[in-house]
Amino acid sequence: MRVELCTNRLVLRTAEPALAPAVLAYFEENRAHLAPTSPPLPADFYTLTGTERRLARAEEELAHERQVPFFVLQGKEVIGTVNFNQCCRGVFLAAYVGYGIGHRHEGRGLMREALEAAIGHMFDERGFHRIMANYLPTNERSGGLLRRLGFVVEGYARDYLFIAGAWRDHVMTSLTNPDAPPPVV
Repeated sequence: MRVELCTNRLVLRTAEPALAPAVLAYFEENRAHLAPTSPPLPADFYTLTGTERRLARAEEELAHERQVPFFVLQGKEVIGTVNFNQCCRGVFLAAYVGYGIGHRHEGRGLMREALEAAIGHMFDERGFHRIMANYLPTNERSGGLLRRLGFVVEGYARDYLFIAGAWRDHVMTSLTNPDAPPPVV
């Protein structure tokens, strides 16, 4: 089931094949900008066929609620991503969130606006209790954004993820929903 969230300045849409050209344009334009925080990418990442394949796979993951992938749009242009992954039900009711915004759109509060809407959806519509976000210690912008959103630092993970060609440490944070319903087991 596709989801569309609207804010004052943005539209967040879950993955669908029709978005492939706009998604590819976003990643091509921001290749250098996103590289310092990106994991290894598949060989076909910067191709339309590869993008279509990833979007189809993301649609399947959404259907089973293993992932809730949003693309952030202004008009018809994709300007960012918000992806909830490793979604877990049962007594955990948690997911990890990853996000990115294009270099031309930084510093205007757009990612905060997108994350507020997306987190609201995960808490209010999907009933999640916990969202976790981890960031590189050198990524002060991301750390500041998470603090402003209410995320709390829970720890420091050494050699946590393979990013930009090396194992990188990460600061581990989370945000919990005190109004989450009890889990259905």
